Amino acid sequence: MTVIPLPGGGPTVEARGLTKRFGDFTAVDAIDLRVERGEIFGFLGANGAGKTTAIRMLCGLLKPSAGEASVAGYRLGKESGRLKRHIGYMSQRFSLYEDLTVRENLEFFGGVYGLTPRDIARRGAALLPRLDLSGSERRLAGSLPLGYKQRLALGCAMLHQPRVLFLDEPTGGVDPLARRRFWDLIYEQSAAGVTVFVTTHYMDEAEYCGRVSIMVQGKIVALDTPAGL
Repeated sequence: MTVIPLPGGGPTVEARGLTKRFGDFTAVDAIDLRVERGEIFGFLGANGAGKTTAIRMLCGLLKPSAGEASVAGYRLGKESGRLKRHIGYMSQRFSLYEDLTVRENLEFFGGVYGLTPRDIARRGAALLPRLDLSGSERRLAGSLPLGYKQRLALGCAMLHQPRVLFLDEPTGGVDPLARRRFWDLIYEQSAAGVTVFVTTHYMDEAEYCGRVSIMVQGKIVALDTPAGL
């Protein structure tokens, strides 16, 4: 795959004082981040720590209450509409269409990201073997085992060749072998220059990341390489 360099260079993701409040509750509390191109960056923390809220802000899906951030060279808020073509997002819950086939899901999400039918067909044909989904193109997504569903969701997030992938608990509930295969796909993306954000509550998965931030009650309380934590 080809990754287009960022306009002007610089970090792929940068946040300063990024905060999200819901009424009196502060879900994300003034976090600072700087993540480089091709880095695999982990958000480690218990459920409710603020990981998903932070990712949804960085994807432009939630408006920050305070602070600022840029992703793939675009500023959140002012350029969120342009940003969405350059990111891929895999939510914590299986968010694809279970009554569509594997191929139809790829076609739908490729269209959402503005790909032509020809590009969708070409990229889908190259992607399915890497996802171990060859031969499953006509199966309904709802009939797939969980590990297959997760790989399909990743494929839909990768199809438009984004600069940044945001993966929210991508291997939750799958067996260790499926988790290992999923991480092989993440490493492929990183090697191609794609920046990957991963949330997890598995300590062993955090060790696959280049750097890891530990979130507790909306704050980043530690940020280092896995060996340094």
